[in-house]
Amino acid sequence: MSDVKSFGDLKSTLIKAKPQATEAEQPKANRDKQGRAYATGRRKDAIARVWIKPGLGRIMVNGKEEKIYFARPVLRMILRQPLIAANRDGQFDVVVTVTGGGLSGQAGAVRHGISRALVSYEPGLRPVLKPGGFLTRDPRVVERKKYGHPTARRSFQFSKR
Repeated sequence: MSDVKSFGDLKSTLIKAKPQATEAEQPKANRDKQGRAYATGRRKDAIARVWIKPGLGRIMVNGKEEKIYFARPVLRMILRQPLIAANRDGQFDVVVTVTGGGLSGQAGAVRHGISRALVSYEPGLRPVLKPGGFLTRDPRVVERKKYGHPTARRSFQFSKR
């Protein structure tokens, strides 16, 4: 370090000293024998089991086309967000089994599952999907009902007499 004369020299020596990640240290793609990647997505009370494989971009939810199962365009947009963010829309066939919750929670669970399956299939997509919040499980769930209340927080009408 005695030959360093300026901060620029110091920076360049530190960059040279930093070890580079080898190919063995990179996360390995996790696929089954048929070339599919699997992941589980969750949102509220909904749980989605997602399989992705290379294909024409079809999304099947509980044996139905996505347009039939998720009739609202907003819900279909939620499903495709991770594929669009990763520039993989139309490249993967997605098969989903989703249970529990309502349609909105199920769409969120499928989105979470597709995101995790994409990272499992292609680990290099993690830096693209992580900043968008696609890999984070949304922790918001329905609050439980308390005793002495008709719902979680609502109270019975107060009467002085």
